[in-house]
Amino acid sequence: MYIIPGHHHISMITKNAQINNQFYQKVLGLRRVKKTVNQDSPTMYHLFYGDLTGSAGTELSFFEIPNVGSTVRGTNTITQIGLLVPSFESLVFWKQRFEQMDVKHGEITSYAGRDALHFEDTEGLRMIILNNNGEEVPERWSAWEDSIAPQQHRILGMGTIEITVRHLERLAQTLTDMFGYIEVSRSDDEAIYQSVAGKSFGEIVIKQQEGPSEKPGKGSIHHLAIRVKNEEELRYWDAVVKERGFHSSGIVDRYYFQSLYFRESNGILFEIATDGPGFTKDSTVEALGLGLDLPPFLEERRAEIEGILTPLD
Repeated sequence: MYIIPGHHHISMITKNAQINNQFYQKVLGLRRVKKTVNQDSPTMYHLFYGDLTGSAGTELSFFEIPNVGSTVRGTNTITQIGLLVPSFESLVFWKQRFEQMDVKHGEITSYAGRDALHFEDTEGLRMIILNNNGEEVPERWSAWEDSIAPQQHRILGMGTIEITVRHLERLAQTLTDMFGYIEVSRSDDEAIYQSVAGKSFGEIVIKQQEGPSEKPGKGSIHHLAIRVKNEEELRYWDAVVKERGFHSSGIVDRYYFQSLYFRESNGILFEIATDGPGFTKDSTVEALGLGLDLPPFLEERRAEIEGILTPLD
C-alpha cells in the first residue's frame, strides 16, 4: 500500500481578496505563489500562498466569494490550521508581531504536545503557530528569502490540522483503515493521527463535538488536500475510495496538480492531490504569483476574466 507523506494544501473562503492578499503576504510573510481563478467558477480569484515555489505541504489557498456571509461555527468541519515555525523564540516573535499589528491572538500555550500560539486572520480563520523545535521537515520545502519575516522565525509550512466532527470513530477509521494513518493518542473526545510517524506535517487532530454543523462563510475552511506522489498513486487511491463506499469525483486535472475529491462519513471534504507538476509549470520561480495565470482551457477567456476581477497589486 502507498503511504500519505503529509498534507498537500488546505483551501479556505475569503470575502475580500485584497485584504486577504495583504494579510498573508505582509503580516505572515508568505509568498503569493499563484494568482489564478477557481477553475469551476473562473470569475472568482483562487490565491495560493506558501514557500519559494508553493511546495506541497506549504500551500494555503483561498477562494474569493465577495457575497459570502459570516461563518456560523459548529461541528462537522475543519476547524484550525497549524503553521510550523523553527523554535520557541519564533513564537515570541510572532506574538510580539501580532500585538504590533493588532492581530487577534492568545497567549503562548501548548497544543497537540507542542508550544503553540493561537491567532485569527482578519476574517476569523483560526490558526495556530506551532514550534517545530528544529525537527526535520520535507526536503522539498524551500524558504522564500524575500519574506518580511526574519529568516530564523519564518513560517516553514503546514503542521497539525484540526477537524471537529460528531462521530470521531468514523473519521478515525477512514484515516487509519483506508489511508494508513497512525494513532498517537486517544481520549473520549479527542484523538491524534499522523500519516508519517512522529511528524506534524501530516498530523490531524480529531475532536468530537455534538451540535449543528458549521455554516460556512468568510474565514471557513473548505477542504484539506493530502499528498500523493503521482498519477499512478492517485489512481490507486481512487479505487480505494470507491471500494470503501465513498463517492469519488474521479481524477480531475487541475493543471498544477491532479486531484480527486470525496467526503467521508461526517461530510468532511478531502482532496487527494499529486505533488507535481507544480506552480512553475507556467511560470519561472522568480515570476511566481506576479501575473494572473490561467490554465490553457481558460486562456481564451482571459480578457473577460480580467475585466471582472478586481486588481490586487
